[in-house]
Amino acid sequence: MKIGIVCYPTFGGSGVVATELGIELSKRGHEVHFITYKQPVRLDLLGSNVHYHEVTVPEYPLFHYQPYELALTSKLVDMVKLHKIEILHVHYAIPHAYAAYMAKKMLQEEGIYLPIVTTLHGTDITLVGSHPFYKTAVTFSINKSDAVTSVSESLKQDTLRLFDIKNDIHVVTNFIDIAKHTHQFNDCQRDLLANEDEKIITHISNFREVKRIPDVIKTFFNIQKEIPAKLMMVGEGPEKEPAEQLCIELGIEDKVIFFGNSHEIDRILCYSDLFILPSKTESFGLAALEAMASGVPVISSDSGGIPEVNIHGVSGYLSQVGDVEDMSKNALLILKDENTLANFKEAAKKQACNFDIYQIVPKYEAIYEATLSKCKALL
Repeated sequence: MKIGIVCYPTFGGSGVVATELGIELSKRGHEVHFITYKQPVRLDLLGSNVHYHEVTVPEYPLFHYQPYELALTSKLVDMVKLHKIEILHVHYAIPHAYAAYMAKKMLQEEGIYLPIVTTLHGTDITLVGSHPFYKTAVTFSINKSDAVTSVSESLKQDTLRLFDIKNDIHVVTNFIDIAKHTHQFNDCQRDLLANEDEKIITHISNFREVKRIPDVIKTFFNIQKEIPAKLMMVGEGPEKEPAEQLCIELGIEDKVIFFGNSHEIDRILCYSDLFILPSKTESFGLAALEAMASGVPVISSDSGGIPEVNIHGVSGYLSQVGDVEDMSKNALLILKDENTLANFKEAAKKQACNFDIYQIVPKYEAIYEATLSKCKALL
């Protein structure tokens, strides 16, 4: 198949998943075309089966906000015609599914029928999409898609609750390439970040308010009072500076390292003992899955799709949103005993294998094939 993929080319979960999906599809013999405003951060393999097409938005003083959706729509039309793309897979309902539908209608005028598969990732539904200004457009985009998937059962139920959806929604979870998380480092250089007797706690996110960054800091503050520990904070966002200030106020700034965005997530997770994800909501919890794939147990909230990934008492522990004391207690239950920690690390890795890319990608292929067959039958 010739597959077009539209996504946000950022460090966020949807962009990572879309990129990894496209790369794996190319390895399985499909021709994949990424169409977005910047090359995705994890797309370092361009070749005969993987292509990238940049969406350029000209600057016009007439527009207070430059019309990205219009530029994307035009680019989609051009690329479908030029490369004979058979199916379009868009990640995020707005603006991508909306632009895809407009491109589809333009192409129909020329006798070209383009099926659209839309994957819902979370923010496009629970935050942006449910806003009254966008709700009508999001509902329209989902209902006009030829196939719709969501990355968790929780997100599917949120979508059905918030919108008047007529389409079927298939749950196809996010995934991880387990093979890439089998560390090949001869030396993780753990001693560069912590002493031998210190446990390493890690948090990775985009440092938005929804991630509840202060809860990460406060949970670590309680941990380090009981056992020697260091905290690795990976990512950039509006909550980073307040988090640095909170560390100073708590007197633990010498025990916390802020990395910013990093391309060495695997190496950081290599020497981590525990991962903290106390988010107010997560449609899936891809960061937690990446940690588990590296054999790192997870302390998390029980919100959204996280309980579908992190199994309480097996791969880590779940707490109610904001319950720092419970998260601290659970973290110490894992960290204080070496045998307990080893068991949780092994169980976390085993649980992550349920989301291996080789189990998930065939589900997308089946959806593509069924969607193409259905559309051809209608012609």
